[in-house]
Amino acid sequence: QVQLVESGGGLVQPGGSLRLSCGASAMLFSIYNMGWYRQAPGKQRELVAAITSGGSTNYADSVKGRFTISRDNAKNTVYLQMNSLKPEDTAVYYCKGRVVGGRDDYWGQGTQVTVSS
Repeated sequence: QVQLVESGGGLVQPGGSLRLSCGASAMLFSIYNMGWYRQAPGKQRELVAAITSGGSTNYADSVKGRFTISRDNAKNTVYLQMNSLKPEDTAVYYCKGRVVGGRDDYWGQGTQVTVSS
């Protein structure tokens, strides 16, 4: 069965950086569109960044210029490089995958990112 596992979260000071990774298994990773979402306490889950199977990207306005999504199909992994982190970036970050043309979404278990001094 498809499995997504996030890693790389943690506690970081404002202005710092983190890189999240999402490793995929039991799927032909290259034909999946991938995305990073986040959910802060008391808020709805929101899209942070997405990357298509072809490598096109899009970002939430709140993270443009600070976050970068990328993928390595050889390693079945999607990354989220987060720079200039702010306290409002604090959330659980989730990885999601959907095969191109498909309707089923696959989610990871999430990784906590806390930005605080």
